[in-house]
This record gives sequence, C-alpha cells and structure tokens, in this order.
Amino acid sequence: MTQRSAFHHGYILGISFISALGGYLFGFDFAVISGALPFLRTVFALNDWWEGFLTGSLALGCMAGCLLAGGLADRYGRKIGLMIAALLFACSSLGMALSKSLPIFIATRTAAGIGVGMASMLSPLYIAEVSPAAVRGRNVAINQLTIVLGILITNLVNYALAARGAGAWRWMFGLGVLPSSLFLMGVGWLPESPRWLMKVGRKTEALKVLAKIGDAGFVQRTTEDISQSLHDHRTVRMKDVFSGAARPTVVIGIGLAVFQQFCGINVVFNYTSTIFRFVGADLNRQLLETISIGAVNFIFTLLAMWQVDRLGRKPLMMLGSAGLAVVYVVLALCLQGHAAAGIVSVCVLAAIALYACSLAPVTWVLISEIFPTGVRGKATSVAVVALWAAYFVLAFTFPVLARRMGAYGPFYLYAAICLLGFLFVRSRVRETKGKTLEEIEGSLIRH
Repeated sequence: MTQRSAFHHGYILGISFISALGGYLFGFDFAVISGALPFLRTVFALNDWWEGFLTGSLALGCMAGCLLAGGLADRYGRKIGLMIAALLFACSSLGMALSKSLPIFIATRTAAGIGVGMASMLSPLYIAEVSPAAVRGRNVAINQLTIVLGILITNLVNYALAARGAGAWRWMFGLGVLPSSLFLMGVGWLPESPRWLMKVGRKTEALKVLAKIGDAGFVQRTTEDISQSLHDHRTVRMKDVFSGAARPTVVIGIGLAVFQQFCGINVVFNYTSTIFRFVGADLNRQLLETISIGAVNFIFTLLAMWQVDRLGRKPLMMLGSAGLAVVYVVLALCLQGHAAAGIVSVCVLAAIALYACSLAPVTWVLISEIFPTGVRGKATSVAVVALWAAYFVLAFTFPVLARRMGAYGPFYLYAAICLLGFLFVRSRVRETKGKTLEEIEGSLIRH
C-alpha cells in the first residue's frame, strides 16, 4: 500500500488555477462567436458554407497550435509554450476586432486558434504533471472550469454589448486582450513541470519544485517513479508515438478526443442563435439562451470536479454518452415539431448538463494522464489535434446540414454517435483514478 503524504494544497491549487487560465481563452473564443454571428452574418454577407468555415477556422489554427506546442513542450518546457500562447491570443484578439474584410477576419481567427490550441494542450498537461495522484482529476478539471467560466462571462458580456449596434462584434472580440494579458503575467510566476525538468536532466530544479508540492516522502517517491519511467529514455520522434507500447493508448486518446467533439454538443455552444431562430426566438432571446447555457455548464462542471476523483473517469464518461443519446433524440423531436422555445431550452440545458459533468472535463483528464512520460508531450498534441480536427468538421458541417435536413436532423446523427461512443468507452477505456502517472503507464504497458 502506498504511504500517505502531506501536500501543500494551497500552492498546488494556485499553480493549477493559473495554468488553467489557458482554458479561459479557450472558453472565450468558443463563446464569443455565438454572440457575434448574428452581426457577422450581416457584415460579411455569410452564406451557409462561409458561416461554417468562419466558425470552424478557429480549429484550423488550434491544430497548428497543438503540433507546435508538442515540440515546444518537449524541447523548451511547458511554461514557455504557455507564454507564447498568451501572446498569440492577445495579438489575434485585436486583429479580429479591427478586421476590415472576411479574409482578414478568418486569418486572425485562425491565428487565435494557434494560441488556443497551444493552451488547450499545455494547460491540462502541465496540471497533470504537477498534481499528486489523489487530486489530479480534480485539478485537471479546473482547466474545464475555467473554460466554462470563459464561456459564461463571455456570453454575459456579449449580451451587454449587443445594444451597441452593428459594431458590437468588434468589442466582443477585442476584449480578449484582457484575459490573455492576465494569463501571460500569471504564467511568469509558475514553476516548470518537475517531470519535464527530470526528463532533461535538471534534477536539482525538479526537487525544488516537488518540495513546494509535498513533503519529503512525496518528493522521494515521485523522484523514484519519474526516474524509473524515464529509464532508457531517448529522443522522441513522431513515429515513436504510434509504435510499440504507446500505440494502444494513443489510439484510445484519439478516439476519446474525436468522440468529445462528434458527440455534437459544441453545435449547441456555437450555433445557439441558429437553433433558437429555427423555433422563432428573436435575437434577444437567442442571446439570453447563451447565458443560460453558460450558467448550467458552470454548475455541472463544478459537480464533475467533485466527482471525478470519487466516481472515477469511466462511469462518468459512460453516463454522459448514454444520456446525451437520449436527450438528443428528444431535442430533435421537439425541433422537428416546432415546439415552444421554452421546451427546446429545457432539452438544450439537459444536454449541456450531461456533457459538462462527463465528456467535457473527463476527456481532458484522461488525455492528460494515459500517455507514457517519454512521449507524453507529442502524444498529447496528437490527441488534441484530432480533437480540433473533429471540431472543425462539426462546426463546418452544421450550417449546411441544418439547411438541408432542418435544424433537428443533425441531432439524430449525434445521438447515434453517442451510442457508439458509449460502446467505445465501455470496451476500451480503463479506470485511472487514484493512480500516479507512472502507475497508469505501467498498467497500460502490462495490459
């Protein structure tokens, strides 16, 4: 039995929250497009195809950002990558706000995606590497909490700014400079990941960081575990991620990442106005619904943080996927029957609640912990690239599908995907709660 250690919980929470501010940038850019789309449709005369591409262009940048972050994280450390992400996001927020044409807007939104993609990969990775096993799930879920805070606060700001008229969208995007600047200042205070420091031979620095996290027993055991996991370590190439013992976990990680997007929930986040316009809601009601979505998302993310290290990862993932399948069928039937906006709202909020306490945070937790230490940086980037590629497909296709099938049609498809996801999680995903990263690595290799 593993000996219990004493941890410096205030310090651990502090560095986890600061790192997780990268998630806030993710949430900001995710939500700002929902409030801005009614204005952008008019300003740039968007058709279905361009609306989908404009919305999904963030994901193109995110894929590039993830690939860039993986190399940076393994060569220069997690901290440098987080600082670059913050700088990119600040500059691109101003670029979107000042855009004079559709090509310029899409280019700067893609650049914002590079920053978001880097942060979406590095923030949970960093938190996982500095957190003790007993609280790792909760701490990585903090990243999801800041994402939903970004969504909620951005939706509130969007609603307040809508009254400014046709130019309101410029303010919506320009305000992204504020959270990115705060994130940049906070990252300057963070210590480097002790696991990365050990990996590059800076053991003395790693010991100092570990001593700030836990007591002497924790430092000794963690150092021994990391040293063992890095035994026979060599330079990691991308082909190493898909070979040998790492390949099964990478396949699972990619599967989880793609499922989190193809489950369809981000259609609700990005196209709230489209869904509620379909049932006759005016612009004010559409923007109010984004606030309700953000509030429910926040509340149930808190529930997930409370339960992820108690119930475990696998039960929550199975609950979320099965529940979403049922709710999507009901939502599709309500949209198909042109039910009242209030009834549609109940279905949408039920879907958000299920996602927020299961697939949203738990997918990030699993991606941050299942990969072997030697390839963790590159393997995480591969999984998150897959996630953003799936998001692009989802965001790009929904306006076109909704035009041809009605706003209800795609939700039948998403329900079927959720059933397949349930079967995938049940058969392929192994429980990881309460295990150190090195214990997880050893159990997966033996499996």
